[in-house]
Amino acid sequence: MSDHDYIIVGSGINALVAAAMLGKKGRKILVLERNDRIGGCLRSEEITEPGFIHDVMATTMVLFLTSPAYGAIGKDLEARGLEFAHADLPTGVLRPDGSHVIFSKDRRRNIATFDELSLGDGQTFLREMDALAADAPFLFALLGGALWSGSTLRTVVKQGWGRGLRKLAAWFGNALMPARSYLETTYRSEDIHALWAPWVLHCGLGPESAYSAEMLKVIGFAIELAGAPVVKGGAGALLTAFERLITDNGGEIRTGADVESVAPGPGGRAGGVKLAGGETLNANAGVICSVTPNQLYERLMKDWPSPLPPDVKTSVARYRYGKGNMQIHYALSEPPRWKADDELGKVALLHLTPGLDGVSRAANECERGLLPAEPTVCIGQPVSFDPSRAPEGKSILWLQLPEAPRHIKGDAAGEIAIPPDGRWTEEVRERYADRIESLLESHIEKFSGIKLARRSYSPADLEAMNVNLVGGDPYGGYCGIDQFFLWRPFKSSVNHRTHVAGLYHIGASTHPGPGLGGGSGFLLASSLK
Repeated sequence: MSDHDYIIVGSGINALVAAAMLGKKGRKILVLERNDRIGGCLRSEEITEPGFIHDVMATTMVLFLTSPAYGAIGKDLEARGLEFAHADLPTGVLRPDGSHVIFSKDRRRNIATFDELSLGDGQTFLREMDALAADAPFLFALLGGALWSGSTLRTVVKQGWGRGLRKLAAWFGNALMPARSYLETTYRSEDIHALWAPWVLHCGLGPESAYSAEMLKVIGFAIELAGAPVVKGGAGALLTAFERLITDNGGEIRTGADVESVAPGPGGRAGGVKLAGGETLNANAGVICSVTPNQLYERLMKDWPSPLPPDVKTSVARYRYGKGNMQIHYALSEPPRWKADDELGKVALLHLTPGLDGVSRAANECERGLLPAEPTVCIGQPVSFDPSRAPEGKSILWLQLPEAPRHIKGDAAGEIAIPPDGRWTEEVRERYADRIESLLESHIEKFSGIKLARRSYSPADLEAMNVNLVGGDPYGGYCGIDQFFLWRPFKSSVNHRTHVAGLYHIGASTHPGPGLGGGSGFLLASSLK
């Protein structure tokens, strides 16, 4: 018999949640990570200057803090050193002409802000948030629950009985509305459109995507409630807490352990894994893979004794990945001073964009393989509420560009020469980063004078760090309606089971999709004994 009940391949947030929860149930867990550290998209390093701690990729933890996973293991993690830092001003938007909107955790302030922009928009916001709060139990059951389950079926039936079938159908119809249609028919202020439009990008969508409006409402509700928290001292502190929790419950974590394939066991079940060095590790209960579908079925299952079922083989071939992502990090000699409003320096996540049309245009250019002429820029300012991230008096900026093409066909601005093979090179990356820096210089007082260092990561760089970020896609695959909810990752998928007994699939490529909520790890661990 093996010493391990479950072997978990990968160590992103979903894998860590599953390992921690199964360990609490008394199961013996082994987590295998091919890199030299755990965490997936969670990584903290001094990548610019000594003493400046940057979250290289993911940083905002609102989805985790408000998740069922945190409800289950949050106290255990806190007991092992996890702390969050919170900002009163979670988000905002700044447009090229200096017009801006700041969104706070104070409902009254938000209503007043919106009414000042356009009288009546504040009361509209109040009605929208109240309506979402009333729907929250049903909505979050669909967004985060096991969709193929008796409990979800009973929830839908109960809603149909209470609302009536026609009103339930209308509810689903409204939930499929694109963000553009919703914003333009709900709020009169273009500044409010500009505030919310960039957030669809953080869901792997665009302003014209189906159901993107519903996601905007969910985001507004969540960040007003819980803000945009970060882990004190960097995301690495969360990984340390997870590692302590898993090992305290008898689990084991191995880094530098590259899993080559899933090994068959008795009766055609998944019996363990084989490492690249030839070592075979056995699992009594099952193997859990937190990877993309291509990694699972084309690499880890390549030596399986029986071929893939035709529907799985076709689904893998047709699985699509979304827009790439780019990260830029700055070390600054002092906190940024924003020309438009000093209070912008206190905003946790600030978007730079011309507005709704600007987001739409940049997203479309990216989807056509072009470097956007005027990209949407998300700027994190963690030192404003977590001073431990930088030496005293100094600061950092965390920049995310969610509209970076995986394969480059051209530059929408006609300024950057693209290699014939369309690959990201260091020159293309840095010239594109220069384009972003020019935006910062137009908005921040004497930016070039306070810049100490810059570090950029192209989509290709991100994939090199994490094989699951295909083409730099941080969302585990395209998040359009046809590849989401009941149909993620495949039309034939049923929760997190695969066609092989004892082999389970979790991660951003599976329901409930990407983000730091640990949803798929929680759902699977809750269902296993």
